[in-house]
Amino acid sequence: METACRPPLPHGVPFREAVHVWLRIALLSFGGPAGQIAVMHRILVEEKRWIGENRFLHALNYGMLLPGPEAQQLAIYIGWLMHRTKGGLLAGTLFVLPGFISILALSYLYAALGNVGLVEGLFFGVKAAVLAIVVNAVVRIGKRALRNGAMLGIAAAAFVAIFFLDIPFPLIILGAALIGFVGGKAGSPLFRVGGGHEGTESGGLADSDSLLGARLPDHARPNRVWSLKISVICLALWLTPVAVLLLTLGSDNVFSQIATFFSQMAVVTFGGAYAVLSYVAQAAVQRYGWLAPGEMLDGLGMAETTPGPLIQVVQFVGFMGAFRDAAPLDPWLAATLAALLTTWVTFVPCFLWIFLGAPYVERLRENAALSGAMTAITAAVVGVVLNLAVWFGLHVVFAEVGKWRGVGLRLQIPDVASLDVAALALSVAALLAIFRFGVGMLKVLGACALAGVLLSLP
Repeated sequence: METACRPPLPHGVPFREAVHVWLRIALLSFGGPAGQIAVMHRILVEEKRWIGENRFLHALNYGMLLPGPEAQQLAIYIGWLMHRTKGGLLAGTLFVLPGFISILALSYLYAALGNVGLVEGLFFGVKAAVLAIVVNAVVRIGKRALRNGAMLGIAAAAFVAIFFLDIPFPLIILGAALIGFVGGKAGSPLFRVGGGHEGTESGGLADSDSLLGARLPDHARPNRVWSLKISVICLALWLTPVAVLLLTLGSDNVFSQIATFFSQMAVVTFGGAYAVLSYVAQAAVQRYGWLAPGEMLDGLGMAETTPGPLIQVVQFVGFMGAFRDAAPLDPWLAATLAALLTTWVTFVPCFLWIFLGAPYVERLRENAALSGAMTAITAAVVGVVLNLAVWFGLHVVFAEVGKWRGVGLRLQIPDVASLDVAALALSVAALLAIFRFGVGMLKVLGACALAGVLLSLP
């Protein structure tokens, strides 16, 4: 047996136990990135004591820096730290698998019964709950990231930049990174992990007291040969299907469009699902016509009610796009293949980013300038998520939202006459349930969905 031939790992956690732990995390990972990160922190830091508080936050900040779902990348990072490459593959794959199966089943239901009044009512109620959940995500991420005035200022500036000035998200991240880099290099405690609040840092599990310890594992040291090899493998797995589709079907085919668009998204979208949703929605609705405007929120409702990364909503986008443009394939077969393709090109790059960059980031864990940049990026993401909460609120409560541009500003102006009183009432009730009475996310989703169905009965 392998365990008889090799010495035990220094941290003493067998791979078999890791399989059980990562599967448990995957099945409990509801509520978008904020909830998923909280689940990982509770199990890996507080319960299992695999890694310490600062190491967890350092890995999280690196995930925030990357395009794609930061929660899945955090899982890959920690899995890789604990059990090398196979640990990262295990953690990242299991993190996605339950959500993929669940959303695929819901997509079948939606495509078959989406025009039925009860189904429409169900998703009407879910949208109201989703708005409350996004607002809750702003608060939860903010409590973790905005620990001083400097971080609050960066978050506020990020919100103004994206909501009023329409500045691209990558530029916002770059600006925050530069500010954090300078602040960290200058030695300011405001830009340390934990925001300079020593009590917060000492209140968590110290890295030296964790099973992994504070030292750098041997496999985590930068190795150019390994980095080159893993990069070639990941790039081939990611881009070969894209190239084959373009060469055989042409650029106008729906499968080629799905492969190229979501491959581009995997490179240019930062901040996780909340931050990139408006970018995906705009392209899916306006450029490609895969979805109707309200269907994007229906898809997000699916992702909110199933485990796994919230960005898994793109699977629903690809499914519906191919279902409506399936020729010459059967619509159900085309939709299933498109869901697989979308998931593949969205999540395979995440393994590339972690396996390629994590050894270098882990080595620079004590670098004050880099830590400052990552801390500032996390604060900027809070402002971007707040922008998404406002965008959601406008589109859930009002049927029509217009745009006004002038003097360098961009404003979204709702048509007051299009106010949906039922949606407003449900959204307020969901917000009160979460913030005032502490009701769990799944209960709020279930109650709003039931209310939507009841409202649709007449």
